[in-house]
Amino acid sequence: MRKNPARLSWALLATAACFPSAAAASRSAAAPVCDASEGYSASFGGRRTFALRPADLEAIKAALPNDVAIAAAYRDLIARADKALATKPASVMDKRSIPVSGDRHDYVSLARYWWPNPAGANAPYVRRDGDTNPDIESNRFDRSALSRMAREADTLALAFYYSGERKYAEGTARVIRTWFLDPATAMNPNMDFAQAVPGVSNGRPEGVLDGASFIGVIDAAGLIAASGALTPPESAALESWFGRYVDWMLKSSNGKDEGKASNNHGLWYDAQVARFALFARRPEIARKIVLAFPKARIAPQVDAAGALPAELGRTRSFHYSLYALSAAYTVADSAACLGIDLYRAEEKGRSLRKATDYVAAYRGRAADWPYKEMGWPAATLDALLVRADTAWGPGAYPRSVGGDLLLRHAIH
Repeated sequence: MRKNPARLSWALLATAACFPSAAAASRSAAAPVCDASEGYSASFGGRRTFALRPADLEAIKAALPNDVAIAAAYRDLIARADKALATKPASVMDKRSIPVSGDRHDYVSLARYWWPNPAGANAPYVRRDGDTNPDIESNRFDRSALSRMAREADTLALAFYYSGERKYAEGTARVIRTWFLDPATAMNPNMDFAQAVPGVSNGRPEGVLDGASFIGVIDAAGLIAASGALTPPESAALESWFGRYVDWMLKSSNGKDEGKASNNHGLWYDAQVARFALFARRPEIARKIVLAFPKARIAPQVDAAGALPAELGRTRSFHYSLYALSAAYTVADSAACLGIDLYRAEEKGRSLRKATDYVAAYRGRAADWPYKEMGWPAATLDALLVRADTAWGPGAYPRSVGGDLLLRHAIH
């Protein structure tokens, strides 16, 4: 049984946020620091990452020649990167459908759990929770292309970092340029038509969630910074794109309504706005999100036992509990860049640590989970608990580590 660490009052944390020198004083002088909108660039050779930590990646790179598991993960990474290099970059222009706006540069996706109505071809779609409509991945829509873009940018950037081969940096830049910057292929910075439901809505607030894939792209761009594959004007244009996207999230009806969501959607909204605002060099927006987070999200969404009640009624309740916590961790990582420790924040007895304790207790105990779960996400739980190392120290929870995680987190 672990001992409960001392909790920091939220008033103290908020005070530290207003006086950066006080927050900085509590950090280890030897540890690389994520510095607001500069990310880890100062301690990572100019690589402006926010989630990928220099100490982790440098340790992994040093261990690669002699660690069998890391070497195997690296070989798999290079194989995926070479496949991505041989593929045409994804674009919103690839879809077969045309948005109701008439502008193919607008992103369009279909809501995951909505299906054709048995009542007839023209009847509004009906919802079947937990049952994914495979049409969401078809080339009628942009979801599959967005996922491929984010996956390939991440893969190629990591391949460049570990191999040093410039072709992977150039491949990363090509993927990012195609999706965000090239006037002929770039996505407009909005999700007006995301997660549409035929016969119900041309685009819903829930569609904002699709943009969560962009979070990893930001670090991919940072990881190749030293190569110059993205020129300074292109890097500035990418920041501008995300600045306009943040404005859309804050001002559009879909964005504002998603921000009001009281489940994993609201958490992912905060995760996106905070990270995108940091990248767009608008840290004041990120600061507002993270300062409000304990009262706005932790207190109402985590119960006294550590469960997330809004996720427990789902057919994939454990999956969505982990999904919600992953978003909260992402907000906490952004908060750390502002000198704010959300991992140790507590509001009305609720905290991220208590929520993590709750799900971690069911590791290896799927049969004991008292709610519906269509498929036990054991690997997803382990991935979350690996991230917990950063928050509460190495080995804070039992977990297995393998595959791609070995290239992102140095395991102690």
